[in-house]
Amino acid sequence: MTSHRNEIGVAVVGLGFMGRTHIAAFQGFDRCRVVAAVDPALDDPDHATGSIGNLDGGGSGFDPTSIRMHAGLEAVLTDPEVDLVSIATPTPTHASIAHAVIDAGRHLLIEKPVDLDPEAIREIDRHAGKVGIVAMPAHCMRFWPAWKWMKRAIDEGIHGKCLRASFLRCGAAPDWNPDFYLDESRSGGAIVDLHMHDTDFVIHCFGTPEAVVSDGSRRYVRTRYEYVDGPEVVAEGGWLDDPEATFTMRASLDFEHANVTFDLGRDPEVVLVETDGVEAVPAIESGTGYDGEVRAVVAAIDDPASPPPVTLADAAETARIVGVEIDSAARGGARIACGGRASESEHPPD
Repeated sequence: MTSHRNEIGVAVVGLGFMGRTHIAAFQGFDRCRVVAAVDPALDDPDHATGSIGNLDGGGSGFDPTSIRMHAGLEAVLTDPEVDLVSIATPTPTHASIAHAVIDAGRHLLIEKPVDLDPEAIREIDRHAGKVGIVAMPAHCMRFWPAWKWMKRAIDEGIHGKCLRASFLRCGAAPDWNPDFYLDESRSGGAIVDLHMHDTDFVIHCFGTPEAVVSDGSRRYVRTRYEYVDGPEVVAEGGWLDDPEATFTMRASLDFEHANVTFDLGRDPEVVLVETDGVEAVPAIESGTGYDGEVRAVVAAIDDPASPPPVTLADAAETARIVGVEIDSAARGGARIACGGRASESEHPPD
């Protein structure tokens, strides 16, 4: 189903932290109107009328009386005002919901990880392609303004070739829905919940690595991504033991003629230092990656001939490489090739 109205009607499935974040992003875009929301907890009248959508101090709450609230999916799949469904439920439910949405002819935005199994992601992609609807994964870091700027700096070579790149993303384990997040068989662990963002951005910037070497576990990992004649790239992250640990998101890019650093907790977030020591603060657009991704999926709906800037094929490849990282870590830091054919693996030299 493709909207013939200028306004895109949106239904959000799942009213946890990410579902409410999606609602805030859609409500901040005048092309969209959130018309419905789905969550099984809405069977509880108190939950449905009072406690939904109020992020602590985040200003991202919404008035649940302003939209149609449903405890089941079927109501939104038959709602003529719904053009786009945003899936923000726990990972194991994504595939079945996605296929139902596609069968109903609605476009969809699927929170990451789309699925722990890359083939399940490819199957959603094939299904969407047959029906002719837009299905985009919510890989928000590709749309984060500062990270879009870093991607352009790499691609355009303004400061020369990128020689090294490092990423850090860590914090306390989620205290919301711990039964899901701390069950690695269902959530995939922190390597999927947090570290996957950086794996995806590494692939986005530099392509699929030749091989990876990962030390750690699903809870906390450090990965070296190997590129032939490419940059030295590492990414580290996961959940820390301290339940009060502050969330940290940092990046550093060493170019031939400059160093660029990003720090979420710093003002300014991005600082560029040229090789002669001159420091500058690049001009970065405002907004968040969530804002960017909702605009991107709407743009893809508007132009059916152009695929969205991040595809389910991209999501499947990221999931595949994260799976290789999990295997490497489980094998004590084995070097594992990431090519399309079976390859020997080896332990890195001491």
